[in-house]
Amino acid sequence: MDASNRSLATAVADPELSRLPMGEPLLRIEGLQTHFFTNEGVVKAVDGMNLTVPNGKTVCVVGESGCGKSITARSVLQLVDRPGRIVGGQIQWRPDRREWTDLAALDPAGEEIRRVRGGEIGMVFQESMASLSPMYPVGAQLAETLQLHRGLTKAEAREKGIELLRWVGIPQAEKRFDSYSFQMSGGMCQRVMIAIALSCDPALLIADEPTTALDVTTQARIIDLLKNLQEQNGMAMVFITHDLGVVAEIADEVTVMYLGKVAEHGSVEQIFSDPKHPYTKSLLRSIPTMRGVRGGSAAVSAGRERLKAIRGMVPHPQNRPAGCPFHTRCDWAMPGVCDTEEPPLIQFGEAGHRAHCHLYSVPDALAGGGGLDTPHAGPDAVNRGGHGSDDVARRAVAAPAAPVVEETAPGPDSATAAAPLLEVKDLRLYFPVKSGLLQRTRGFVRAVDGVDLSIRPGETLGLVGESGCGKTTLGRCIARLLEPTSGHIHYRREDGERVDLAGIRRRDLHQYRREIRVIFQDPHSSLNPRMTLGQIIGEPLRVNRLAEGSEREDRVAQMLSRVGLRPEYIRRYPHAFSGGERQRINIARALITRPRLVIADEAVSALDVSVRAQILNLLLDLQAEFDLTYLFVSHDLSVVEHICDRVTVMYLGKVVEAADTVDLYRQPHHPYSEALMRAVPLPDPRLRNQRQAPEVSDDLPDPTNPPPGCPFHTRCPHRRDDSCVSTVPELRRTGSGRLTSCHHTESFNLTGVV
Repeated sequence: MDASNRSLATAVADPELSRLPMGEPLLRIEGLQTHFFTNEGVVKAVDGMNLTVPNGKTVCVVGESGCGKSITARSVLQLVDRPGRIVGGQIQWRPDRREWTDLAALDPAGEEIRRVRGGEIGMVFQESMASLSPMYPVGAQLAETLQLHRGLTKAEAREKGIELLRWVGIPQAEKRFDSYSFQMSGGMCQRVMIAIALSCDPALLIADEPTTALDVTTQARIIDLLKNLQEQNGMAMVFITHDLGVVAEIADEVTVMYLGKVAEHGSVEQIFSDPKHPYTKSLLRSIPTMRGVRGGSAAVSAGRERLKAIRGMVPHPQNRPAGCPFHTRCDWAMPGVCDTEEPPLIQFGEAGHRAHCHLYSVPDALAGGGGLDTPHAGPDAVNRGGHGSDDVARRAVAAPAAPVVEETAPGPDSATAAAPLLEVKDLRLYFPVKSGLLQRTRGFVRAVDGVDLSIRPGETLGLVGESGCGKTTLGRCIARLLEPTSGHIHYRREDGERVDLAGIRRRDLHQYRREIRVIFQDPHSSLNPRMTLGQIIGEPLRVNRLAEGSEREDRVAQMLSRVGLRPEYIRRYPHAFSGGERQRINIARALITRPRLVIADEAVSALDVSVRAQILNLLLDLQAEFDLTYLFVSHDLSVVEHICDRVTVMYLGKVVEAADTVDLYRQPHHPYSEALMRAVPLPDPRLRNQRQAPEVSDDLPDPTNPPPGCPFHTRCPHRRDDSCVSTVPELRRTGSGRLTSCHHTESFNLTGVV
């Protein structure tokens, strides 16, 4: 951050506030209980939460959806919606040297808690676009906070608000102050939310999933921004996330939650290098770790390994299991102990590392199984090859296992030898921009601008880039959900005939819609809440006249079973399922017609780390079983590295690089690809200081008026003014199996993932 921003940070700080020394307890949550009283019964969302936040430190709270992370954060500020309320415990708060204040005992609508909200504790909510009102400019919402908590006049609030927008790195702050949220990107809106939260120099910032659903470069900038602001202001942070790469990047301490309780707490080094609780261990095993890139000659095969997913789903808090809440999914659970008794709190050393688990209190609980490195129980214990005795396996708490198919995904040799299943040539899609009373066309948004790519049978092609680069639009063009402006989409049928889908009339597309299917991004909005699973999954069969009556119902039931859902769920509605289960329903709907090409549009971006691992394993299994070809659209580069054979990188509607996955991640040839690689947060705190912040600016070009020459030259750290500014680079071959759109690739020595 530059000198002007540092001086502003000093100006924002309140010199009269005598804060606590670094490391002193700032917030203490003791036995917090937040329950929801519904018609179906009491839902214990948070049930005995304990957490201490030291001054100036970052405490990350992690866990799957439904574990109570966000409700805990909202409880601190008394923002729990009805019918929920705090029924027990204390939330002790002390931002300076005054006496402790129990926030849980304050009136939720009282003056004292309103003084704390925003003034002493700031909060960044998960959905920045939903948290900002579309009815008012973002600057008005920022100025309102300054006027309310700092007593500034309207003119003073505007001046200070513009300074704050500059402080959080928003370009053209004067112009953006009067913009509306729908006129800004997700990353910009998140920066506005951070500016609002920090406008009164709070002692504590609560960030609830602030980087979820952001692309990798925007996520990296938000992380770096928060770390810089914390360093300058000395504030504490409670950072809620399910992304363990982000945790490794930003945390000082980590609290792992499960079903409203703390499972484990320790320093970030302790949690990642020596986890004690089976749930923590399972979460860490579920994440793709870029091992393929660092794996040398075994990289290709490593990238296609199955992830070690946690079996089952998080139980609903209303159906909380007796004993240890995790025992129904735990591979180390002991019958008669874990399923009947609450686990004790075990301390490990004197460094604050603790966990609630029976394994460390029952004599010989870990004997014979190699400790937590080797599960001694679970459905596969007997078949794992000598780890754990038969007696231990028989004592295991039974739990249903997800169906498993041996992976036989086609290797790169077979994919290379085959003729392309799909070839896209010079594809363009322009959206007209209209204005005025007569709605005349004033320009065009070049969402897809001359794209060339090919997909071979049986392979998975990754499509990556920042938000707004045209990935989703390209996928929808290929599926003919959008009408391309020009270009060709050559699709090879099973009989070898090539058909240009771009030139086919809509009424003639029915047979191809059976063979090219889409898995949509949002598992909630993409399912009709008024239709049952049988109707949702069976609709493609009905529309395409592939099956009727009992035959259709049988095929739907078979597909439900194949994606890991019970066939008897066929009469249920989408609201009865979790996010991961809804995504399985989406997958079942896409595959019910036995397609040849599946376009997965951000299919796992909104899912927890454990559910994401289950879905990725499922996609690999189904690819092997049904001989599927995937176009995998994603901004999560660790997922792309795990599942994709080749990767195509897009920027401003154009392809800037295409290469085999391992080659691209090891050494990109385009500066934009390098910026994406550098922004990847690796789930290892030892590598925290090795990741270099992206050197590209936030000032994205206007897609209605793209820059001349290389479209990336306005942000490129390697720009050369002669050719980069004036001449558009061609997509040319720069190595075996790779294409790059850059004038000076041969003169660069770019770096990939660490």
